[in-house]
Amino acid sequence: MARLSVNINKIATIRNARGGNNPDVLKVALDCENFGAQGITVHPRPDERHIRISDVYLLKENIKTEFNIEGYPSKYFIKMVIEVNPAQVTLVPDAHDAITSNSGWDTKKNKEFLTEIISEFQKNGIRTSIFVDTNLQNIEYAKLINTDRIELYTEPYATNYLLNKENAIKPFVIAANYANKLGLGLNAGHDLSLINLKYFNNKIPNLLEVSIGHALICDALYYGLEKTIKMYLGEL
Repeated sequence: MARLSVNINKIATIRNARGGNNPDVLKVALDCENFGAQGITVHPRPDERHIRISDVYLLKENIKTEFNIEGYPSKYFIKMVIEVNPAQVTLVPDAHDAITSNSGWDTKKNKEFLTEIISEFQKNGIRTSIFVDTNLQNIEYAKLINTDRIELYTEPYATNYLLNKENAIKPFVIAANYANKLGLGLNAGHDLSLINLKYFNNKIPNLLEVSIGHALICDALYYGLEKTIKMYLGEL
């Protein structure tokens, strides 16, 4: 069964809008764990507009499930991840001012750059994942870079799901089969929701983890956090 890692960036966004510590990011993370989530994901950005660097260290000290840190591998990010030593680091190609992740890596173009960084994280016992689209060449080079896993960028799937779910899932099934053939672990994330998650999970072979934030936090406004997490777990 695929594991659910809850991305709590949006909780930090709400907190930062007013200052102070309401909602409490750490408490929400611990509640997510208590309600059944099998991991916590954060994506700190240089401007700290949601998750702050101090949050990352505090969360590591307190959460008990898997901790996944996403981000662009700048020097400060690499230093932070090595110091925090999470279970997993997910590398994304975001520009510093990106609103949210909007593409996967060109792993062929960035092979040398990513290989060195992946090796450094692995030396420190951190599982590595690279954010990629369904282009098979990018998956092939992810293997050559020696990452442990890839995370499929699922916004195109979510966008096209309501138009034609069979067509929407096709490239992801092909990509997943290729990743499995190469021996890469398989994660997925971005715009997965209660609308499209079950179908994705049922069709993607050997899916290990989904990272979900925006949709889950939005649903929690209506259903409450505990019920929402249980609803998402029910789709996996």
